[in-house]
Amino acid sequence: MSIIVNNITKTFGKQKALNNVTFSIDKGEIVGFLGPNGAGKSTMMRILTTFYKANSGDAEVNGFDVVKSEREVQKSIGYLPEHNPLYLEMYVKEYLAFNANVYNIGKDRITDVIDQTGLSPEAHKKIWQLSKGYRQRVGLAAALLHNPDVLILDEPTTGLDPNQLVEIRKLIREIGKEKTILLSTHIMKEVEAVCDRVIIINNGELVADKKLEELREAKEQIIEVEFDYRVEEVLLNKLPNASKVKNTGGFTYEITFTTSEDMRPAVFDFAHDNKLKTLQLSRKNKNLETLFTELTN
Repeated sequence: MSIIVNNITKTFGKQKALNNVTFSIDKGEIVGFLGPNGAGKSTMMRILTTFYKANSGDAEVNGFDVVKSEREVQKSIGYLPEHNPLYLEMYVKEYLAFNANVYNIGKDRITDVIDQTGLSPEAHKKIWQLSKGYRQRVGLAAALLHNPDVLILDEPTTGLDPNQLVEIRKLIREIGKEKTILLSTHIMKEVEAVCDRVIIINNGELVADKKLEELREAKEQIIEVEFDYRVEEVLLNKLPNASKVKNTGGFTYEITFTTSEDMRPAVFDFAHDNKLKTLQLSRKNKNLETLFTELTN
């Protein structure tokens, strides 16, 4: 295992930021780390990077305990924080050379990460001259300089335009073939595009740990329907394979069905049999966004 987290609890005064959180990540996995603001994501990442110490529980990165082997953990991790700290007056190569000196790394490695992150066309420029997308690449290059086994990326695509998003996501997928990546983001499409698995925490507790493949294959769907008249929810619950009915306001309902069969015809027939008009009828497959909303609302 590249990352092992076992019953981690962290408090700040009376506030419990993390409560008995446990998970593990294998080598070569790209895992999306999700949760609403204040859920405890940043706290967990700071514990894994040795910046914070937990009140209880233990964690390992690349086989090293985050408390007992702090320096070895730091050597094993490449970290890109949400607010990428760059020296804007430096040239790209100059900045990477500055970081390489910290790790006592030679110039050949600088050339390698410039090629790996697609920085070659911009490497002769000062960092302030770069677009946001290329600045993120510089941050990634710095995180990769010492060839860590684990990458922790905090909101790596914040503020990027659609073209830059595609490029950075592609880069992360390429890097993920050789590294373990824990990626924190609020963008569900990003997780679905890049990650193998998702971990969701809410109010400091782990509420989901699922492979994206499981979500895609889930035999569950939500039908949203608006009638011209109020319907008793107990009647809608009698529809075949209906597991949950929720009135979302007025005469609009969300009906969850546990089947892969399209249930819109059944809802339409229900309306016809009960002399109701169907003003709106749509289907939503159970996806990451609906799971996130259910678990964190």
